[in-house]
Amino acid sequence: QVQLVQSGGGLVQAGGSLRLSCAASGRTLSTYNMVWFRQAPGKDRDFVAHINWSGGSTYYADSVKGRFTISTDNAKNTVYLQMNSLKPEDTAAYYCAARKGNEFYWGQGTQVTVSS
Repeated sequence: QVQLVQSGGGLVQAGGSLRLSCAASGRTLSTYNMVWFRQAPGKDRDFVAHINWSGGSTYYADSVKGRFTISTDNAKNTVYLQMNSLKPEDTAAYYCAARKGNEFYWGQGTQVTVSS
């Protein structure tokens, strides 16, 4: 069992930055990969970025590559998503997830709104 609590998000102008946090807890946390997804109204939930707890493996959606950075603070069991150069099309509810194969645990979601 993994518990995820998200924080951060909010309203920002285009070109601005935000940082999302995802505090994780659970006995076997290190065996899960951590993933950020986002879901815009009326659209599917899309992959944004992935990292493992060793920090040696990161992947990004093409739409955010070069603008977003995923990282971990292993001492705090927290995953971050630093979002720079935000665009209106980044507006969505953002979810962190702990993934192991087909097993997922989800955070509660946090809204990011980018105004033009």
